[in-house]
Amino acid sequence: MSNANEKKFYSKIILFGEYSVIQNSMALLIPYSLFEGKLTFRRDNTTTIDPELKAFSLYLKQLIESNQLNFNFDVTSFEFDISQGLYFDSTIPQGYGVGSSGALVAAIYDRYEQDQIDYKNNPANILRLKNIFAQMESHFHGASSGVDPLISYLNSPILIKGKNDLGQVAIPKFSKGKGGIFLLNTKRSRKTEPLVNLFLEKTRNESFYNLVEDVLKPITNHCIDNFLHVNIDLLLKNFKLLSAFQHEHFSPMIPKLYRDIWSEGLSSNDYSLKLCGAGGGGFLMGVTDDFQKVKRVLNAHELRLLLSF
Repeated sequence: MSNANEKKFYSKIILFGEYSVIQNSMALLIPYSLFEGKLTFRRDNTTTIDPELKAFSLYLKQLIESNQLNFNFDVTSFEFDISQGLYFDSTIPQGYGVGSSGALVAAIYDRYEQDQIDYKNNPANILRLKNIFAQMESHFHGASSGVDPLISYLNSPILIKGKNDLGQVAIPKFSKGKGGIFLLNTKRSRKTEPLVNLFLEKTRNESFYNLVEDVLKPITNHCIDNFLHVNIDLLLKNFKLLSAFQHEHFSPMIPKLYRDIWSEGLSSNDYSLKLCGAGGGGFLMGVTDDFQKVKRVLNAHELRLLLSF
């Protein structure tokens, strides 16, 4: 049995850019170390075969045999380790939009790839890694951008400026104040694919497509710019515009039980909510200038402060 490399791979959060990135808006994503996963062997030495890893190995083997895999992968060692009880020990909730399959893909690539891709001295290779991860993760979602595994693999924030224009970015230092960005746990998992398909279906309608182009994309890009330049007043204003847009046009992606508190935040000005990923469940993301007040207002819900300012 080979020793599993028990390196940890973290979940990810998309701060800004959900859905609009499909139409090439900017997007900003960060690793989220609250949740993590690692490849390891079962401690009781049983050789129970993990069905998810087994199915993934068959998918990769098929790509190798048809000369379609974009890199050299040690599938023999991967299959052997699976037969010896390898599994992905993870605290990352599935169906929450925080990259559970992305972390798994990153861990497997890191352990079994046979090409050392130097992205530190050659940032252009980050795009190559993204394309490799897109091919690997498509096994889980039918289609993948490759960004989730990339965040986990690099363990670094990523700024996407366009389809083939992305790179690592530094998150600015915020002075600790009363406000901040927080997560609200809906405690409901969901499947990404049907929600993304719904969005793609809606964009076939010209008026909705133009709304995304002319309204949503600029708001999203402004939020990212405000965040990276620590312009809190403008960030609060643009985040509220983003919240109002999603409330009006993305209602199928907002869990029904949360539509009222979403609109209450908009009308009271205490907080603004937006989707965190595809929606439908998982986490919602909020912003406020007074987090302690929001904790009192939303005391029936599980909130977690992501960063304060």
